[in-house]
Order: sequence, then C-alpha cells, then structure tokens
Amino acid sequence: MTEESPLQAPPKRRLRDLLKRQAPHVAVTPHASDLSEKRMVTAAERFHRLRVDDVMVPRADIVAVESSCKLKDLSDAFKAAGHSRLPVYKETLDEPTGMVHIKDLLPYLLLDAKGRTNKTYPDKKVLQYIKREVLFVPPSMLAQDLLRKMQGRRIHMAIVVDEYGGTDGIVTIEDLIETIVGDIDDEHDEVEPEVQIVTGTSGRSIWEADARIHIDDFEKALGRDFATPDEEDGVDTLGGLIFTLAGRVPERGEIIKHASGLEFEVMDADTRRVKRLRISDAKRKPVTDVKPGKKASGKDEAPVLKPEKPSDAPATPAPTGQ
Repeated sequence: MTEESPLQAPPKRRLRDLLKRQAPHVAVTPHASDLSEKRMVTAAERFHRLRVDDVMVPRADIVAVESSCKLKDLSDAFKAAGHSRLPVYKETLDEPTGMVHIKDLLPYLLLDAKGRTNKTYPDKKVLQYIKREVLFVPPSMLAQDLLRKMQGRRIHMAIVVDEYGGTDGIVTIEDLIETIVGDIDDEHDEVEPEVQIVTGTSGRSIWEADARIHIDDFEKALGRDFATPDEEDGVDTLGGLIFTLAGRVPERGEIIKHASGLEFEVMDADTRRVKRLRISDAKRKPVTDVKPGKKASGKDEAPVLKPEKPSDAPATPAPTGQ
C-alpha cells in the first residue's frame, strides 16, 4: 500500500500533523519568543475545538443601545463602554437589529459641533443612517466556522441566539482572535503589572497577579514550583488553574486554597473568567531582585516583579471582550 504524501492529506490533518511536529521543537528552545510561539500553537490547536458559547460575551455583560437612542446618549454610551462597536436593539436585547461602529458616529458629532446636526439629521434618527448588519449564530457553532464567516461576509459582530430566538450573547472578531493570540490591549487600556508584591508582614508573602500570567512565570517570581504536572497538563495560566480547581468561574472575593499552601483570592472576575488574583504564601518570602517604584505623589509604591513576559495566551475558557 502506497504511503500517503503529506501534501495529499486533508487540510485539517496536515495542520494537525504540522502542530505535532512543531510543538516538540519549540518546547526545547529556551528563547522567550519560542515559548510564546509554543503557547500560540497550543492555543491555535485548541481553537479548533471551541464553540461560539465558549468565547462569547454573555448576555449579562452586553452593553447595547436602543434603536431610538439620541445622538448625545449614543456618544455617552460609547464613552462609558470603552468599545468601538455596540449592538443595537429595538425594545429589548431579544430584538437586536444590528450594530453601530464609533467611526460612523464621528461625522455626526462633527456636524453637531458646528450646530448643524439638528437641521440635517434629527437626533432620534441618527442610528438609521449608521447602523450596520450583524450575523446571527447558534451557540453550538464552531468558533473557527464563525471566524471564516466573519471574514467572508466582512461583518465583525455576531449575535448568539438560543433555540427560542433569545439573545444569549455576542461575539466580535476580536474575541475570536484573542483566543489564539491572547488579550489585545490598545493604547487606552491600563495595563497593570503581571506580578506585584503588596505586603510581606509576619513572614507571609503576598502578591497580586494578572490571572493571564503563565504558571511557570509566576513560579519564577514565587521562587518555587507549586503546580503538579497533572494540573499543568490542561492549563497554562493562573486563571485557568483557578478555574480548574474551583470547577467553575469563582466570584470576586472568593478564596481558593491549593495543596501547596498557596491561597488565591479573586480580586477581579466576570462571568467568563478570572482577571486578577491576590496570592499568599507562608512558606516563602518573595524574591528580592526588584526595585521600588514611585507614584506621582512621590510616595513609594509596591515594588514590581518583572518575570519573563509571557504571551497573552488566554486562560482555559470558562465560557476577549467586546
């Protein structure tokens, strides 16, 4: 029997074989760029198994505007939300009619600054000129299929609807891309330190950490290994580990204890994922190769650890952001 050429294999099998060949090569390379490459390859492989409801922004977190929204209210909604796109609905979220992009709003705001908006475009009718189309998809749809559909249709927002036609959530193209490359912070996002010593009294070391930090990077800052091979097998980040230990997305203020003696307090979280953690450890003092920073007031702020910067690979999905 003739052996099948790699080029004759189906595309999905070729990709899978490529990932299997690539992963071991990257794993033994010490450079940070190669570690980031490995994480992205792993995330890309996992992406093929994700469904839309794994990456969507749930209904409870949707920021949307009513179709009769006036110009000022629409502008205020964008400012408060911090998003570039907002869904538009008729009377309730179960009646979505499209989406609005902030760049389409700018010409109307400029006209308003010149005092001509009310004469040319009544406030209550602004959305009918700038509303864009959205996709409607089921929660069971594969994320990779939605990404292809968005690329083909050039529509960057999808409304996730349940079997009864109700709105379950929304997905943007940025949400899909972030499942592979990690969270994409723009110039307006405030980025907190990945790991920060906040106190060390009574021989008890305490850190604050971004939940996206990789376990091995936090272990370097901690000064010891704590995660077991079984725990690291399915997750890469602290947030993913906490989700696995709790069996769900823990709530803000909840404390998760680890067998190593570490205690993880959830400082910030939403319905999809853990965002920031406070970790206490009675067994070790923090590493000391850090420098204190200065606040604008001139007072010392907590010193910041600078471990090897991980890629922004996402935690194990608990289903981005809108």
